[in-house]
Amino acid sequence: MRKNIVAGNWKMNNDLAQTEELITELKNQTKTSNAEVMIAPTFTNLWHSFESLRQDDIEVVAQNMHFAENGAYTGEISASMLKSIGIKTVILGHSERRAYFNETDESLAKKVDAALAHKMRTIFCFGEELADRKAGNEEAVVGGQIKNALFHLGADAFKSIVLAYEPVWAIGTGETASPEQAQDMHAFIRKTLADKYGKDVADTVSILYGGSVKPANAQEIFSKPDVDGGLIGGAALNAEDFYAIVNAF
Repeated sequence: MRKNIVAGNWKMNNDLAQTEELITELKNQTKTSNAEVMIAPTFTNLWHSFESLRQDDIEVVAQNMHFAENGAYTGEISASMLKSIGIKTVILGHSERRAYFNETDESLAKKVDAALAHKMRTIFCFGEELADRKAGNEEAVVGGQIKNALFHLGADAFKSIVLAYEPVWAIGTGETASPEQAQDMHAFIRKTLADKYGKDVADTVSILYGGSVKPANAQEIFSKPDVDGGLIGGAALNAEDFYAIVNAF
């Protein structure tokens, strides 16, 4: 049985006071769905957020990590460091990490390996750019990102992997992705997994949609058979909007 998941990626937003305020507002929201709820604050606020939500039904996750255990990697954070403060899930391969920090399929494969070695759950992100979509290459690009970074793994590894499809072309570009386009790509992603690992494995992996999900469109998107939740950006910074999305299931 696949899990429904709504994860809020706060990106580089919210200082400590703002984080405390938003967490308080999140605690005051009512959840009516069975979806797992996650938030990903900035590194400086992970420990405080974890402590604040220790008794609540909201998991605190990290936005990134390095593949090395330790060493001369100024400014980086390792899996063991995250585990030491209670973090058990990490987002890897976000489109902004790929675009702005030159993360590649090869480096992401190492990060996934490191996370799995530390028994961390991974939310693995991928998606095509506008030029790819206009050229009709979206399936080749998405399939390649998945295969290059994940297909060296055994089937059991996918018990600890959540996939997140981000149509980069539909985020902040003025272009709009329809719920049908989301479903079509999610179905392709699941078939790609099934072709490699079998239908039983593919049917257990949650696939999240990261294409500007908002309260107004969440219910329609989440109603699609292969969409198991969302990786939420801007709307996650507003507690009421975020929980409207959570409750869209």
